Amino acid sequence: MTGLAHRIYIGTLVSITVLVFLFLCYWGYSYYGISFEERPFHPEHDSLKPSGPYGHGLGILGTVLILIGVFGYIGRKKKKFLPRVGVLKHWLEFHIFLCSVGPLLILFHTAFKFGGIVSISFWSMVAVVLSGVIGRFIYIQIPRTIQGRELSLGEIKEMKDTMSRSLSVKYGLDEAMYSMLISATQKEIDFADKGFIGRVMGRISHNRSIRKTIEDLLNQTSLTGKDKRGVMKLVGNEMTMNARISRLQTMQKLFKYWHVAHLPFALIMLVIMVIHVAITIAFGYKWIF
Repeated sequence: MTGLAHRIYIGTLVSITVLVFLFLCYWGYSYYGISFEERPFHPEHDSLKPSGPYGHGLGILGTVLILIGVFGYIGRKKKKFLPRVGVLKHWLEFHIFLCSVGPLLILFHTAFKFGGIVSISFWSMVAVVLSGVIGRFIYIQIPRTIQGRELSLGEIKEMKDTMSRSLSVKYGLDEAMYSMLISATQKEIDFADKGFIGRVMGRISHNRSIRKTIEDLLNQTSLTGKDKRGVMKLVGNEMTMNARISRLQTMQKLFKYWHVAHLPFALIMLVIMVIHVAITIAFGYKWIF
């Protein structure tokens, strides 16, 4: 999948999620917007209540989407199911899509009324979604191959060395200029005592200072404007790689801890979901068949 195709793919998934949410809000606003006591008198109550044909259908469809999203991704990742069909990163993105739309449909299936054992499943589902957002942030901080495999520290350093050598080979920089450029990209400042906002702003200011230093160094060379832009792009990649190397082990540890929080909530959600479906069937509730 090319870069453009991937952007279209992601844009399509996000657009579908947003449109589904907006449609459900528009469609049921007059019903969901009134109090629980008034709902039985609403003309759409029999359809939109959790046991109604539309409300019940939202619950079924949401459950199916979650199951496909969870077990499809696990099958592709753990059991090497259909290993040649798509790369792992795209499966993860589709997993996130299904496990975002599914809970959204279930939210409207409940008609925003939570109680009993089902409420445990619902709030576990909310915890799974929120932890999934955090997990996705951690995941993208860990350098990976295009297939989604996590890169080792040795592989990252090898990529960094290759990138550094291309600065001198491709653009014919002399040893002194090459050394100054690499030295500039490796300057680090400790922001540990500045708080989260202070670290973010300090890092932005620090990176801007490095880029300004490198631009001044490049102005001392005879490189063309196009070549200077090429060097700046490589330098930017070099700085990114340095940052990733410095936080690789931290992100790997965080990702392991994240699994400890994400998986139990997912299991609780699935177990109570099965119990809920079994009880519903046992009490004779049916959908359109």
